[in-house]
Amino acid sequence: MSSDAVAAAARKGRLKQRYDNEFRLVAGVVPYRVKKGDEGNPCSSLGGGDTAEVEVLMISTPNRADMVFPKGGWEDDEDVYQAASREAMEEAGVKGVINKAALGHWVFKSKSSQNSTSPRVACKGCIFAMEVTEELESWPEQETHDRRWVSPAEAYQLCRYDWMREALTALLELLSVIEPVAAAAAAATQELTDQTGMYMLLQASSDGAVALC
Repeated sequence: MSSDAVAAAARKGRLKQRYDNEFRLVAGVVPYRVKKGDEGNPCSSLGGGDTAEVEVLMISTPNRADMVFPKGGWEDDEDVYQAASREAMEEAGVKGVINKAALGHWVFKSKSSQNSTSPRVACKGCIFAMEVTEELESWPEQETHDRRWVSPAEAYQLCRYDWMREALTALLELLSVIEPVAAAAAAATQELTDQTGMYMLLQASSDGAVALC
């Protein structure tokens, strides 16, 4: 049976959840694809005046107009790349190739946990770029997450949290296509500053190694 015929069930619960002291460890991706401007441009070529166009995949959540990138808990039977890939499949129904140099590391606390008395309500998140190679017709969390391909400029407007915009900027810098959407990024920062969570950018090590735990 093909991989897109029946998707595996999503993992539930936090029995295998990894923690770094009191921080819940989270992994996620910014899924992207490159649309060729003409038949002579390979998908992987984005510099030097090529006309390739980048799109990113975002997912919705119930009762919200804004959107997010796939992410979720990193469990103790997988490495961080496997965790990020799993979340992409479960939440967005996509598979692809992950760039192992992280786009960034963030510490954040969602609005839903602001009033929690639990010491484990803050997360350390590591986000990666993932070039999508396969889109599944069905996926485990399809009932709660719709998916949508958007331009980077539209993504800046849709991002729920500012740290997601920073991850998107890091992706565009990685792909050397930041200039065409710089104005949109600036507008999003001014007009759509999100106060629903707090975050802090943690610098990655110079060799790109994951340094969450």
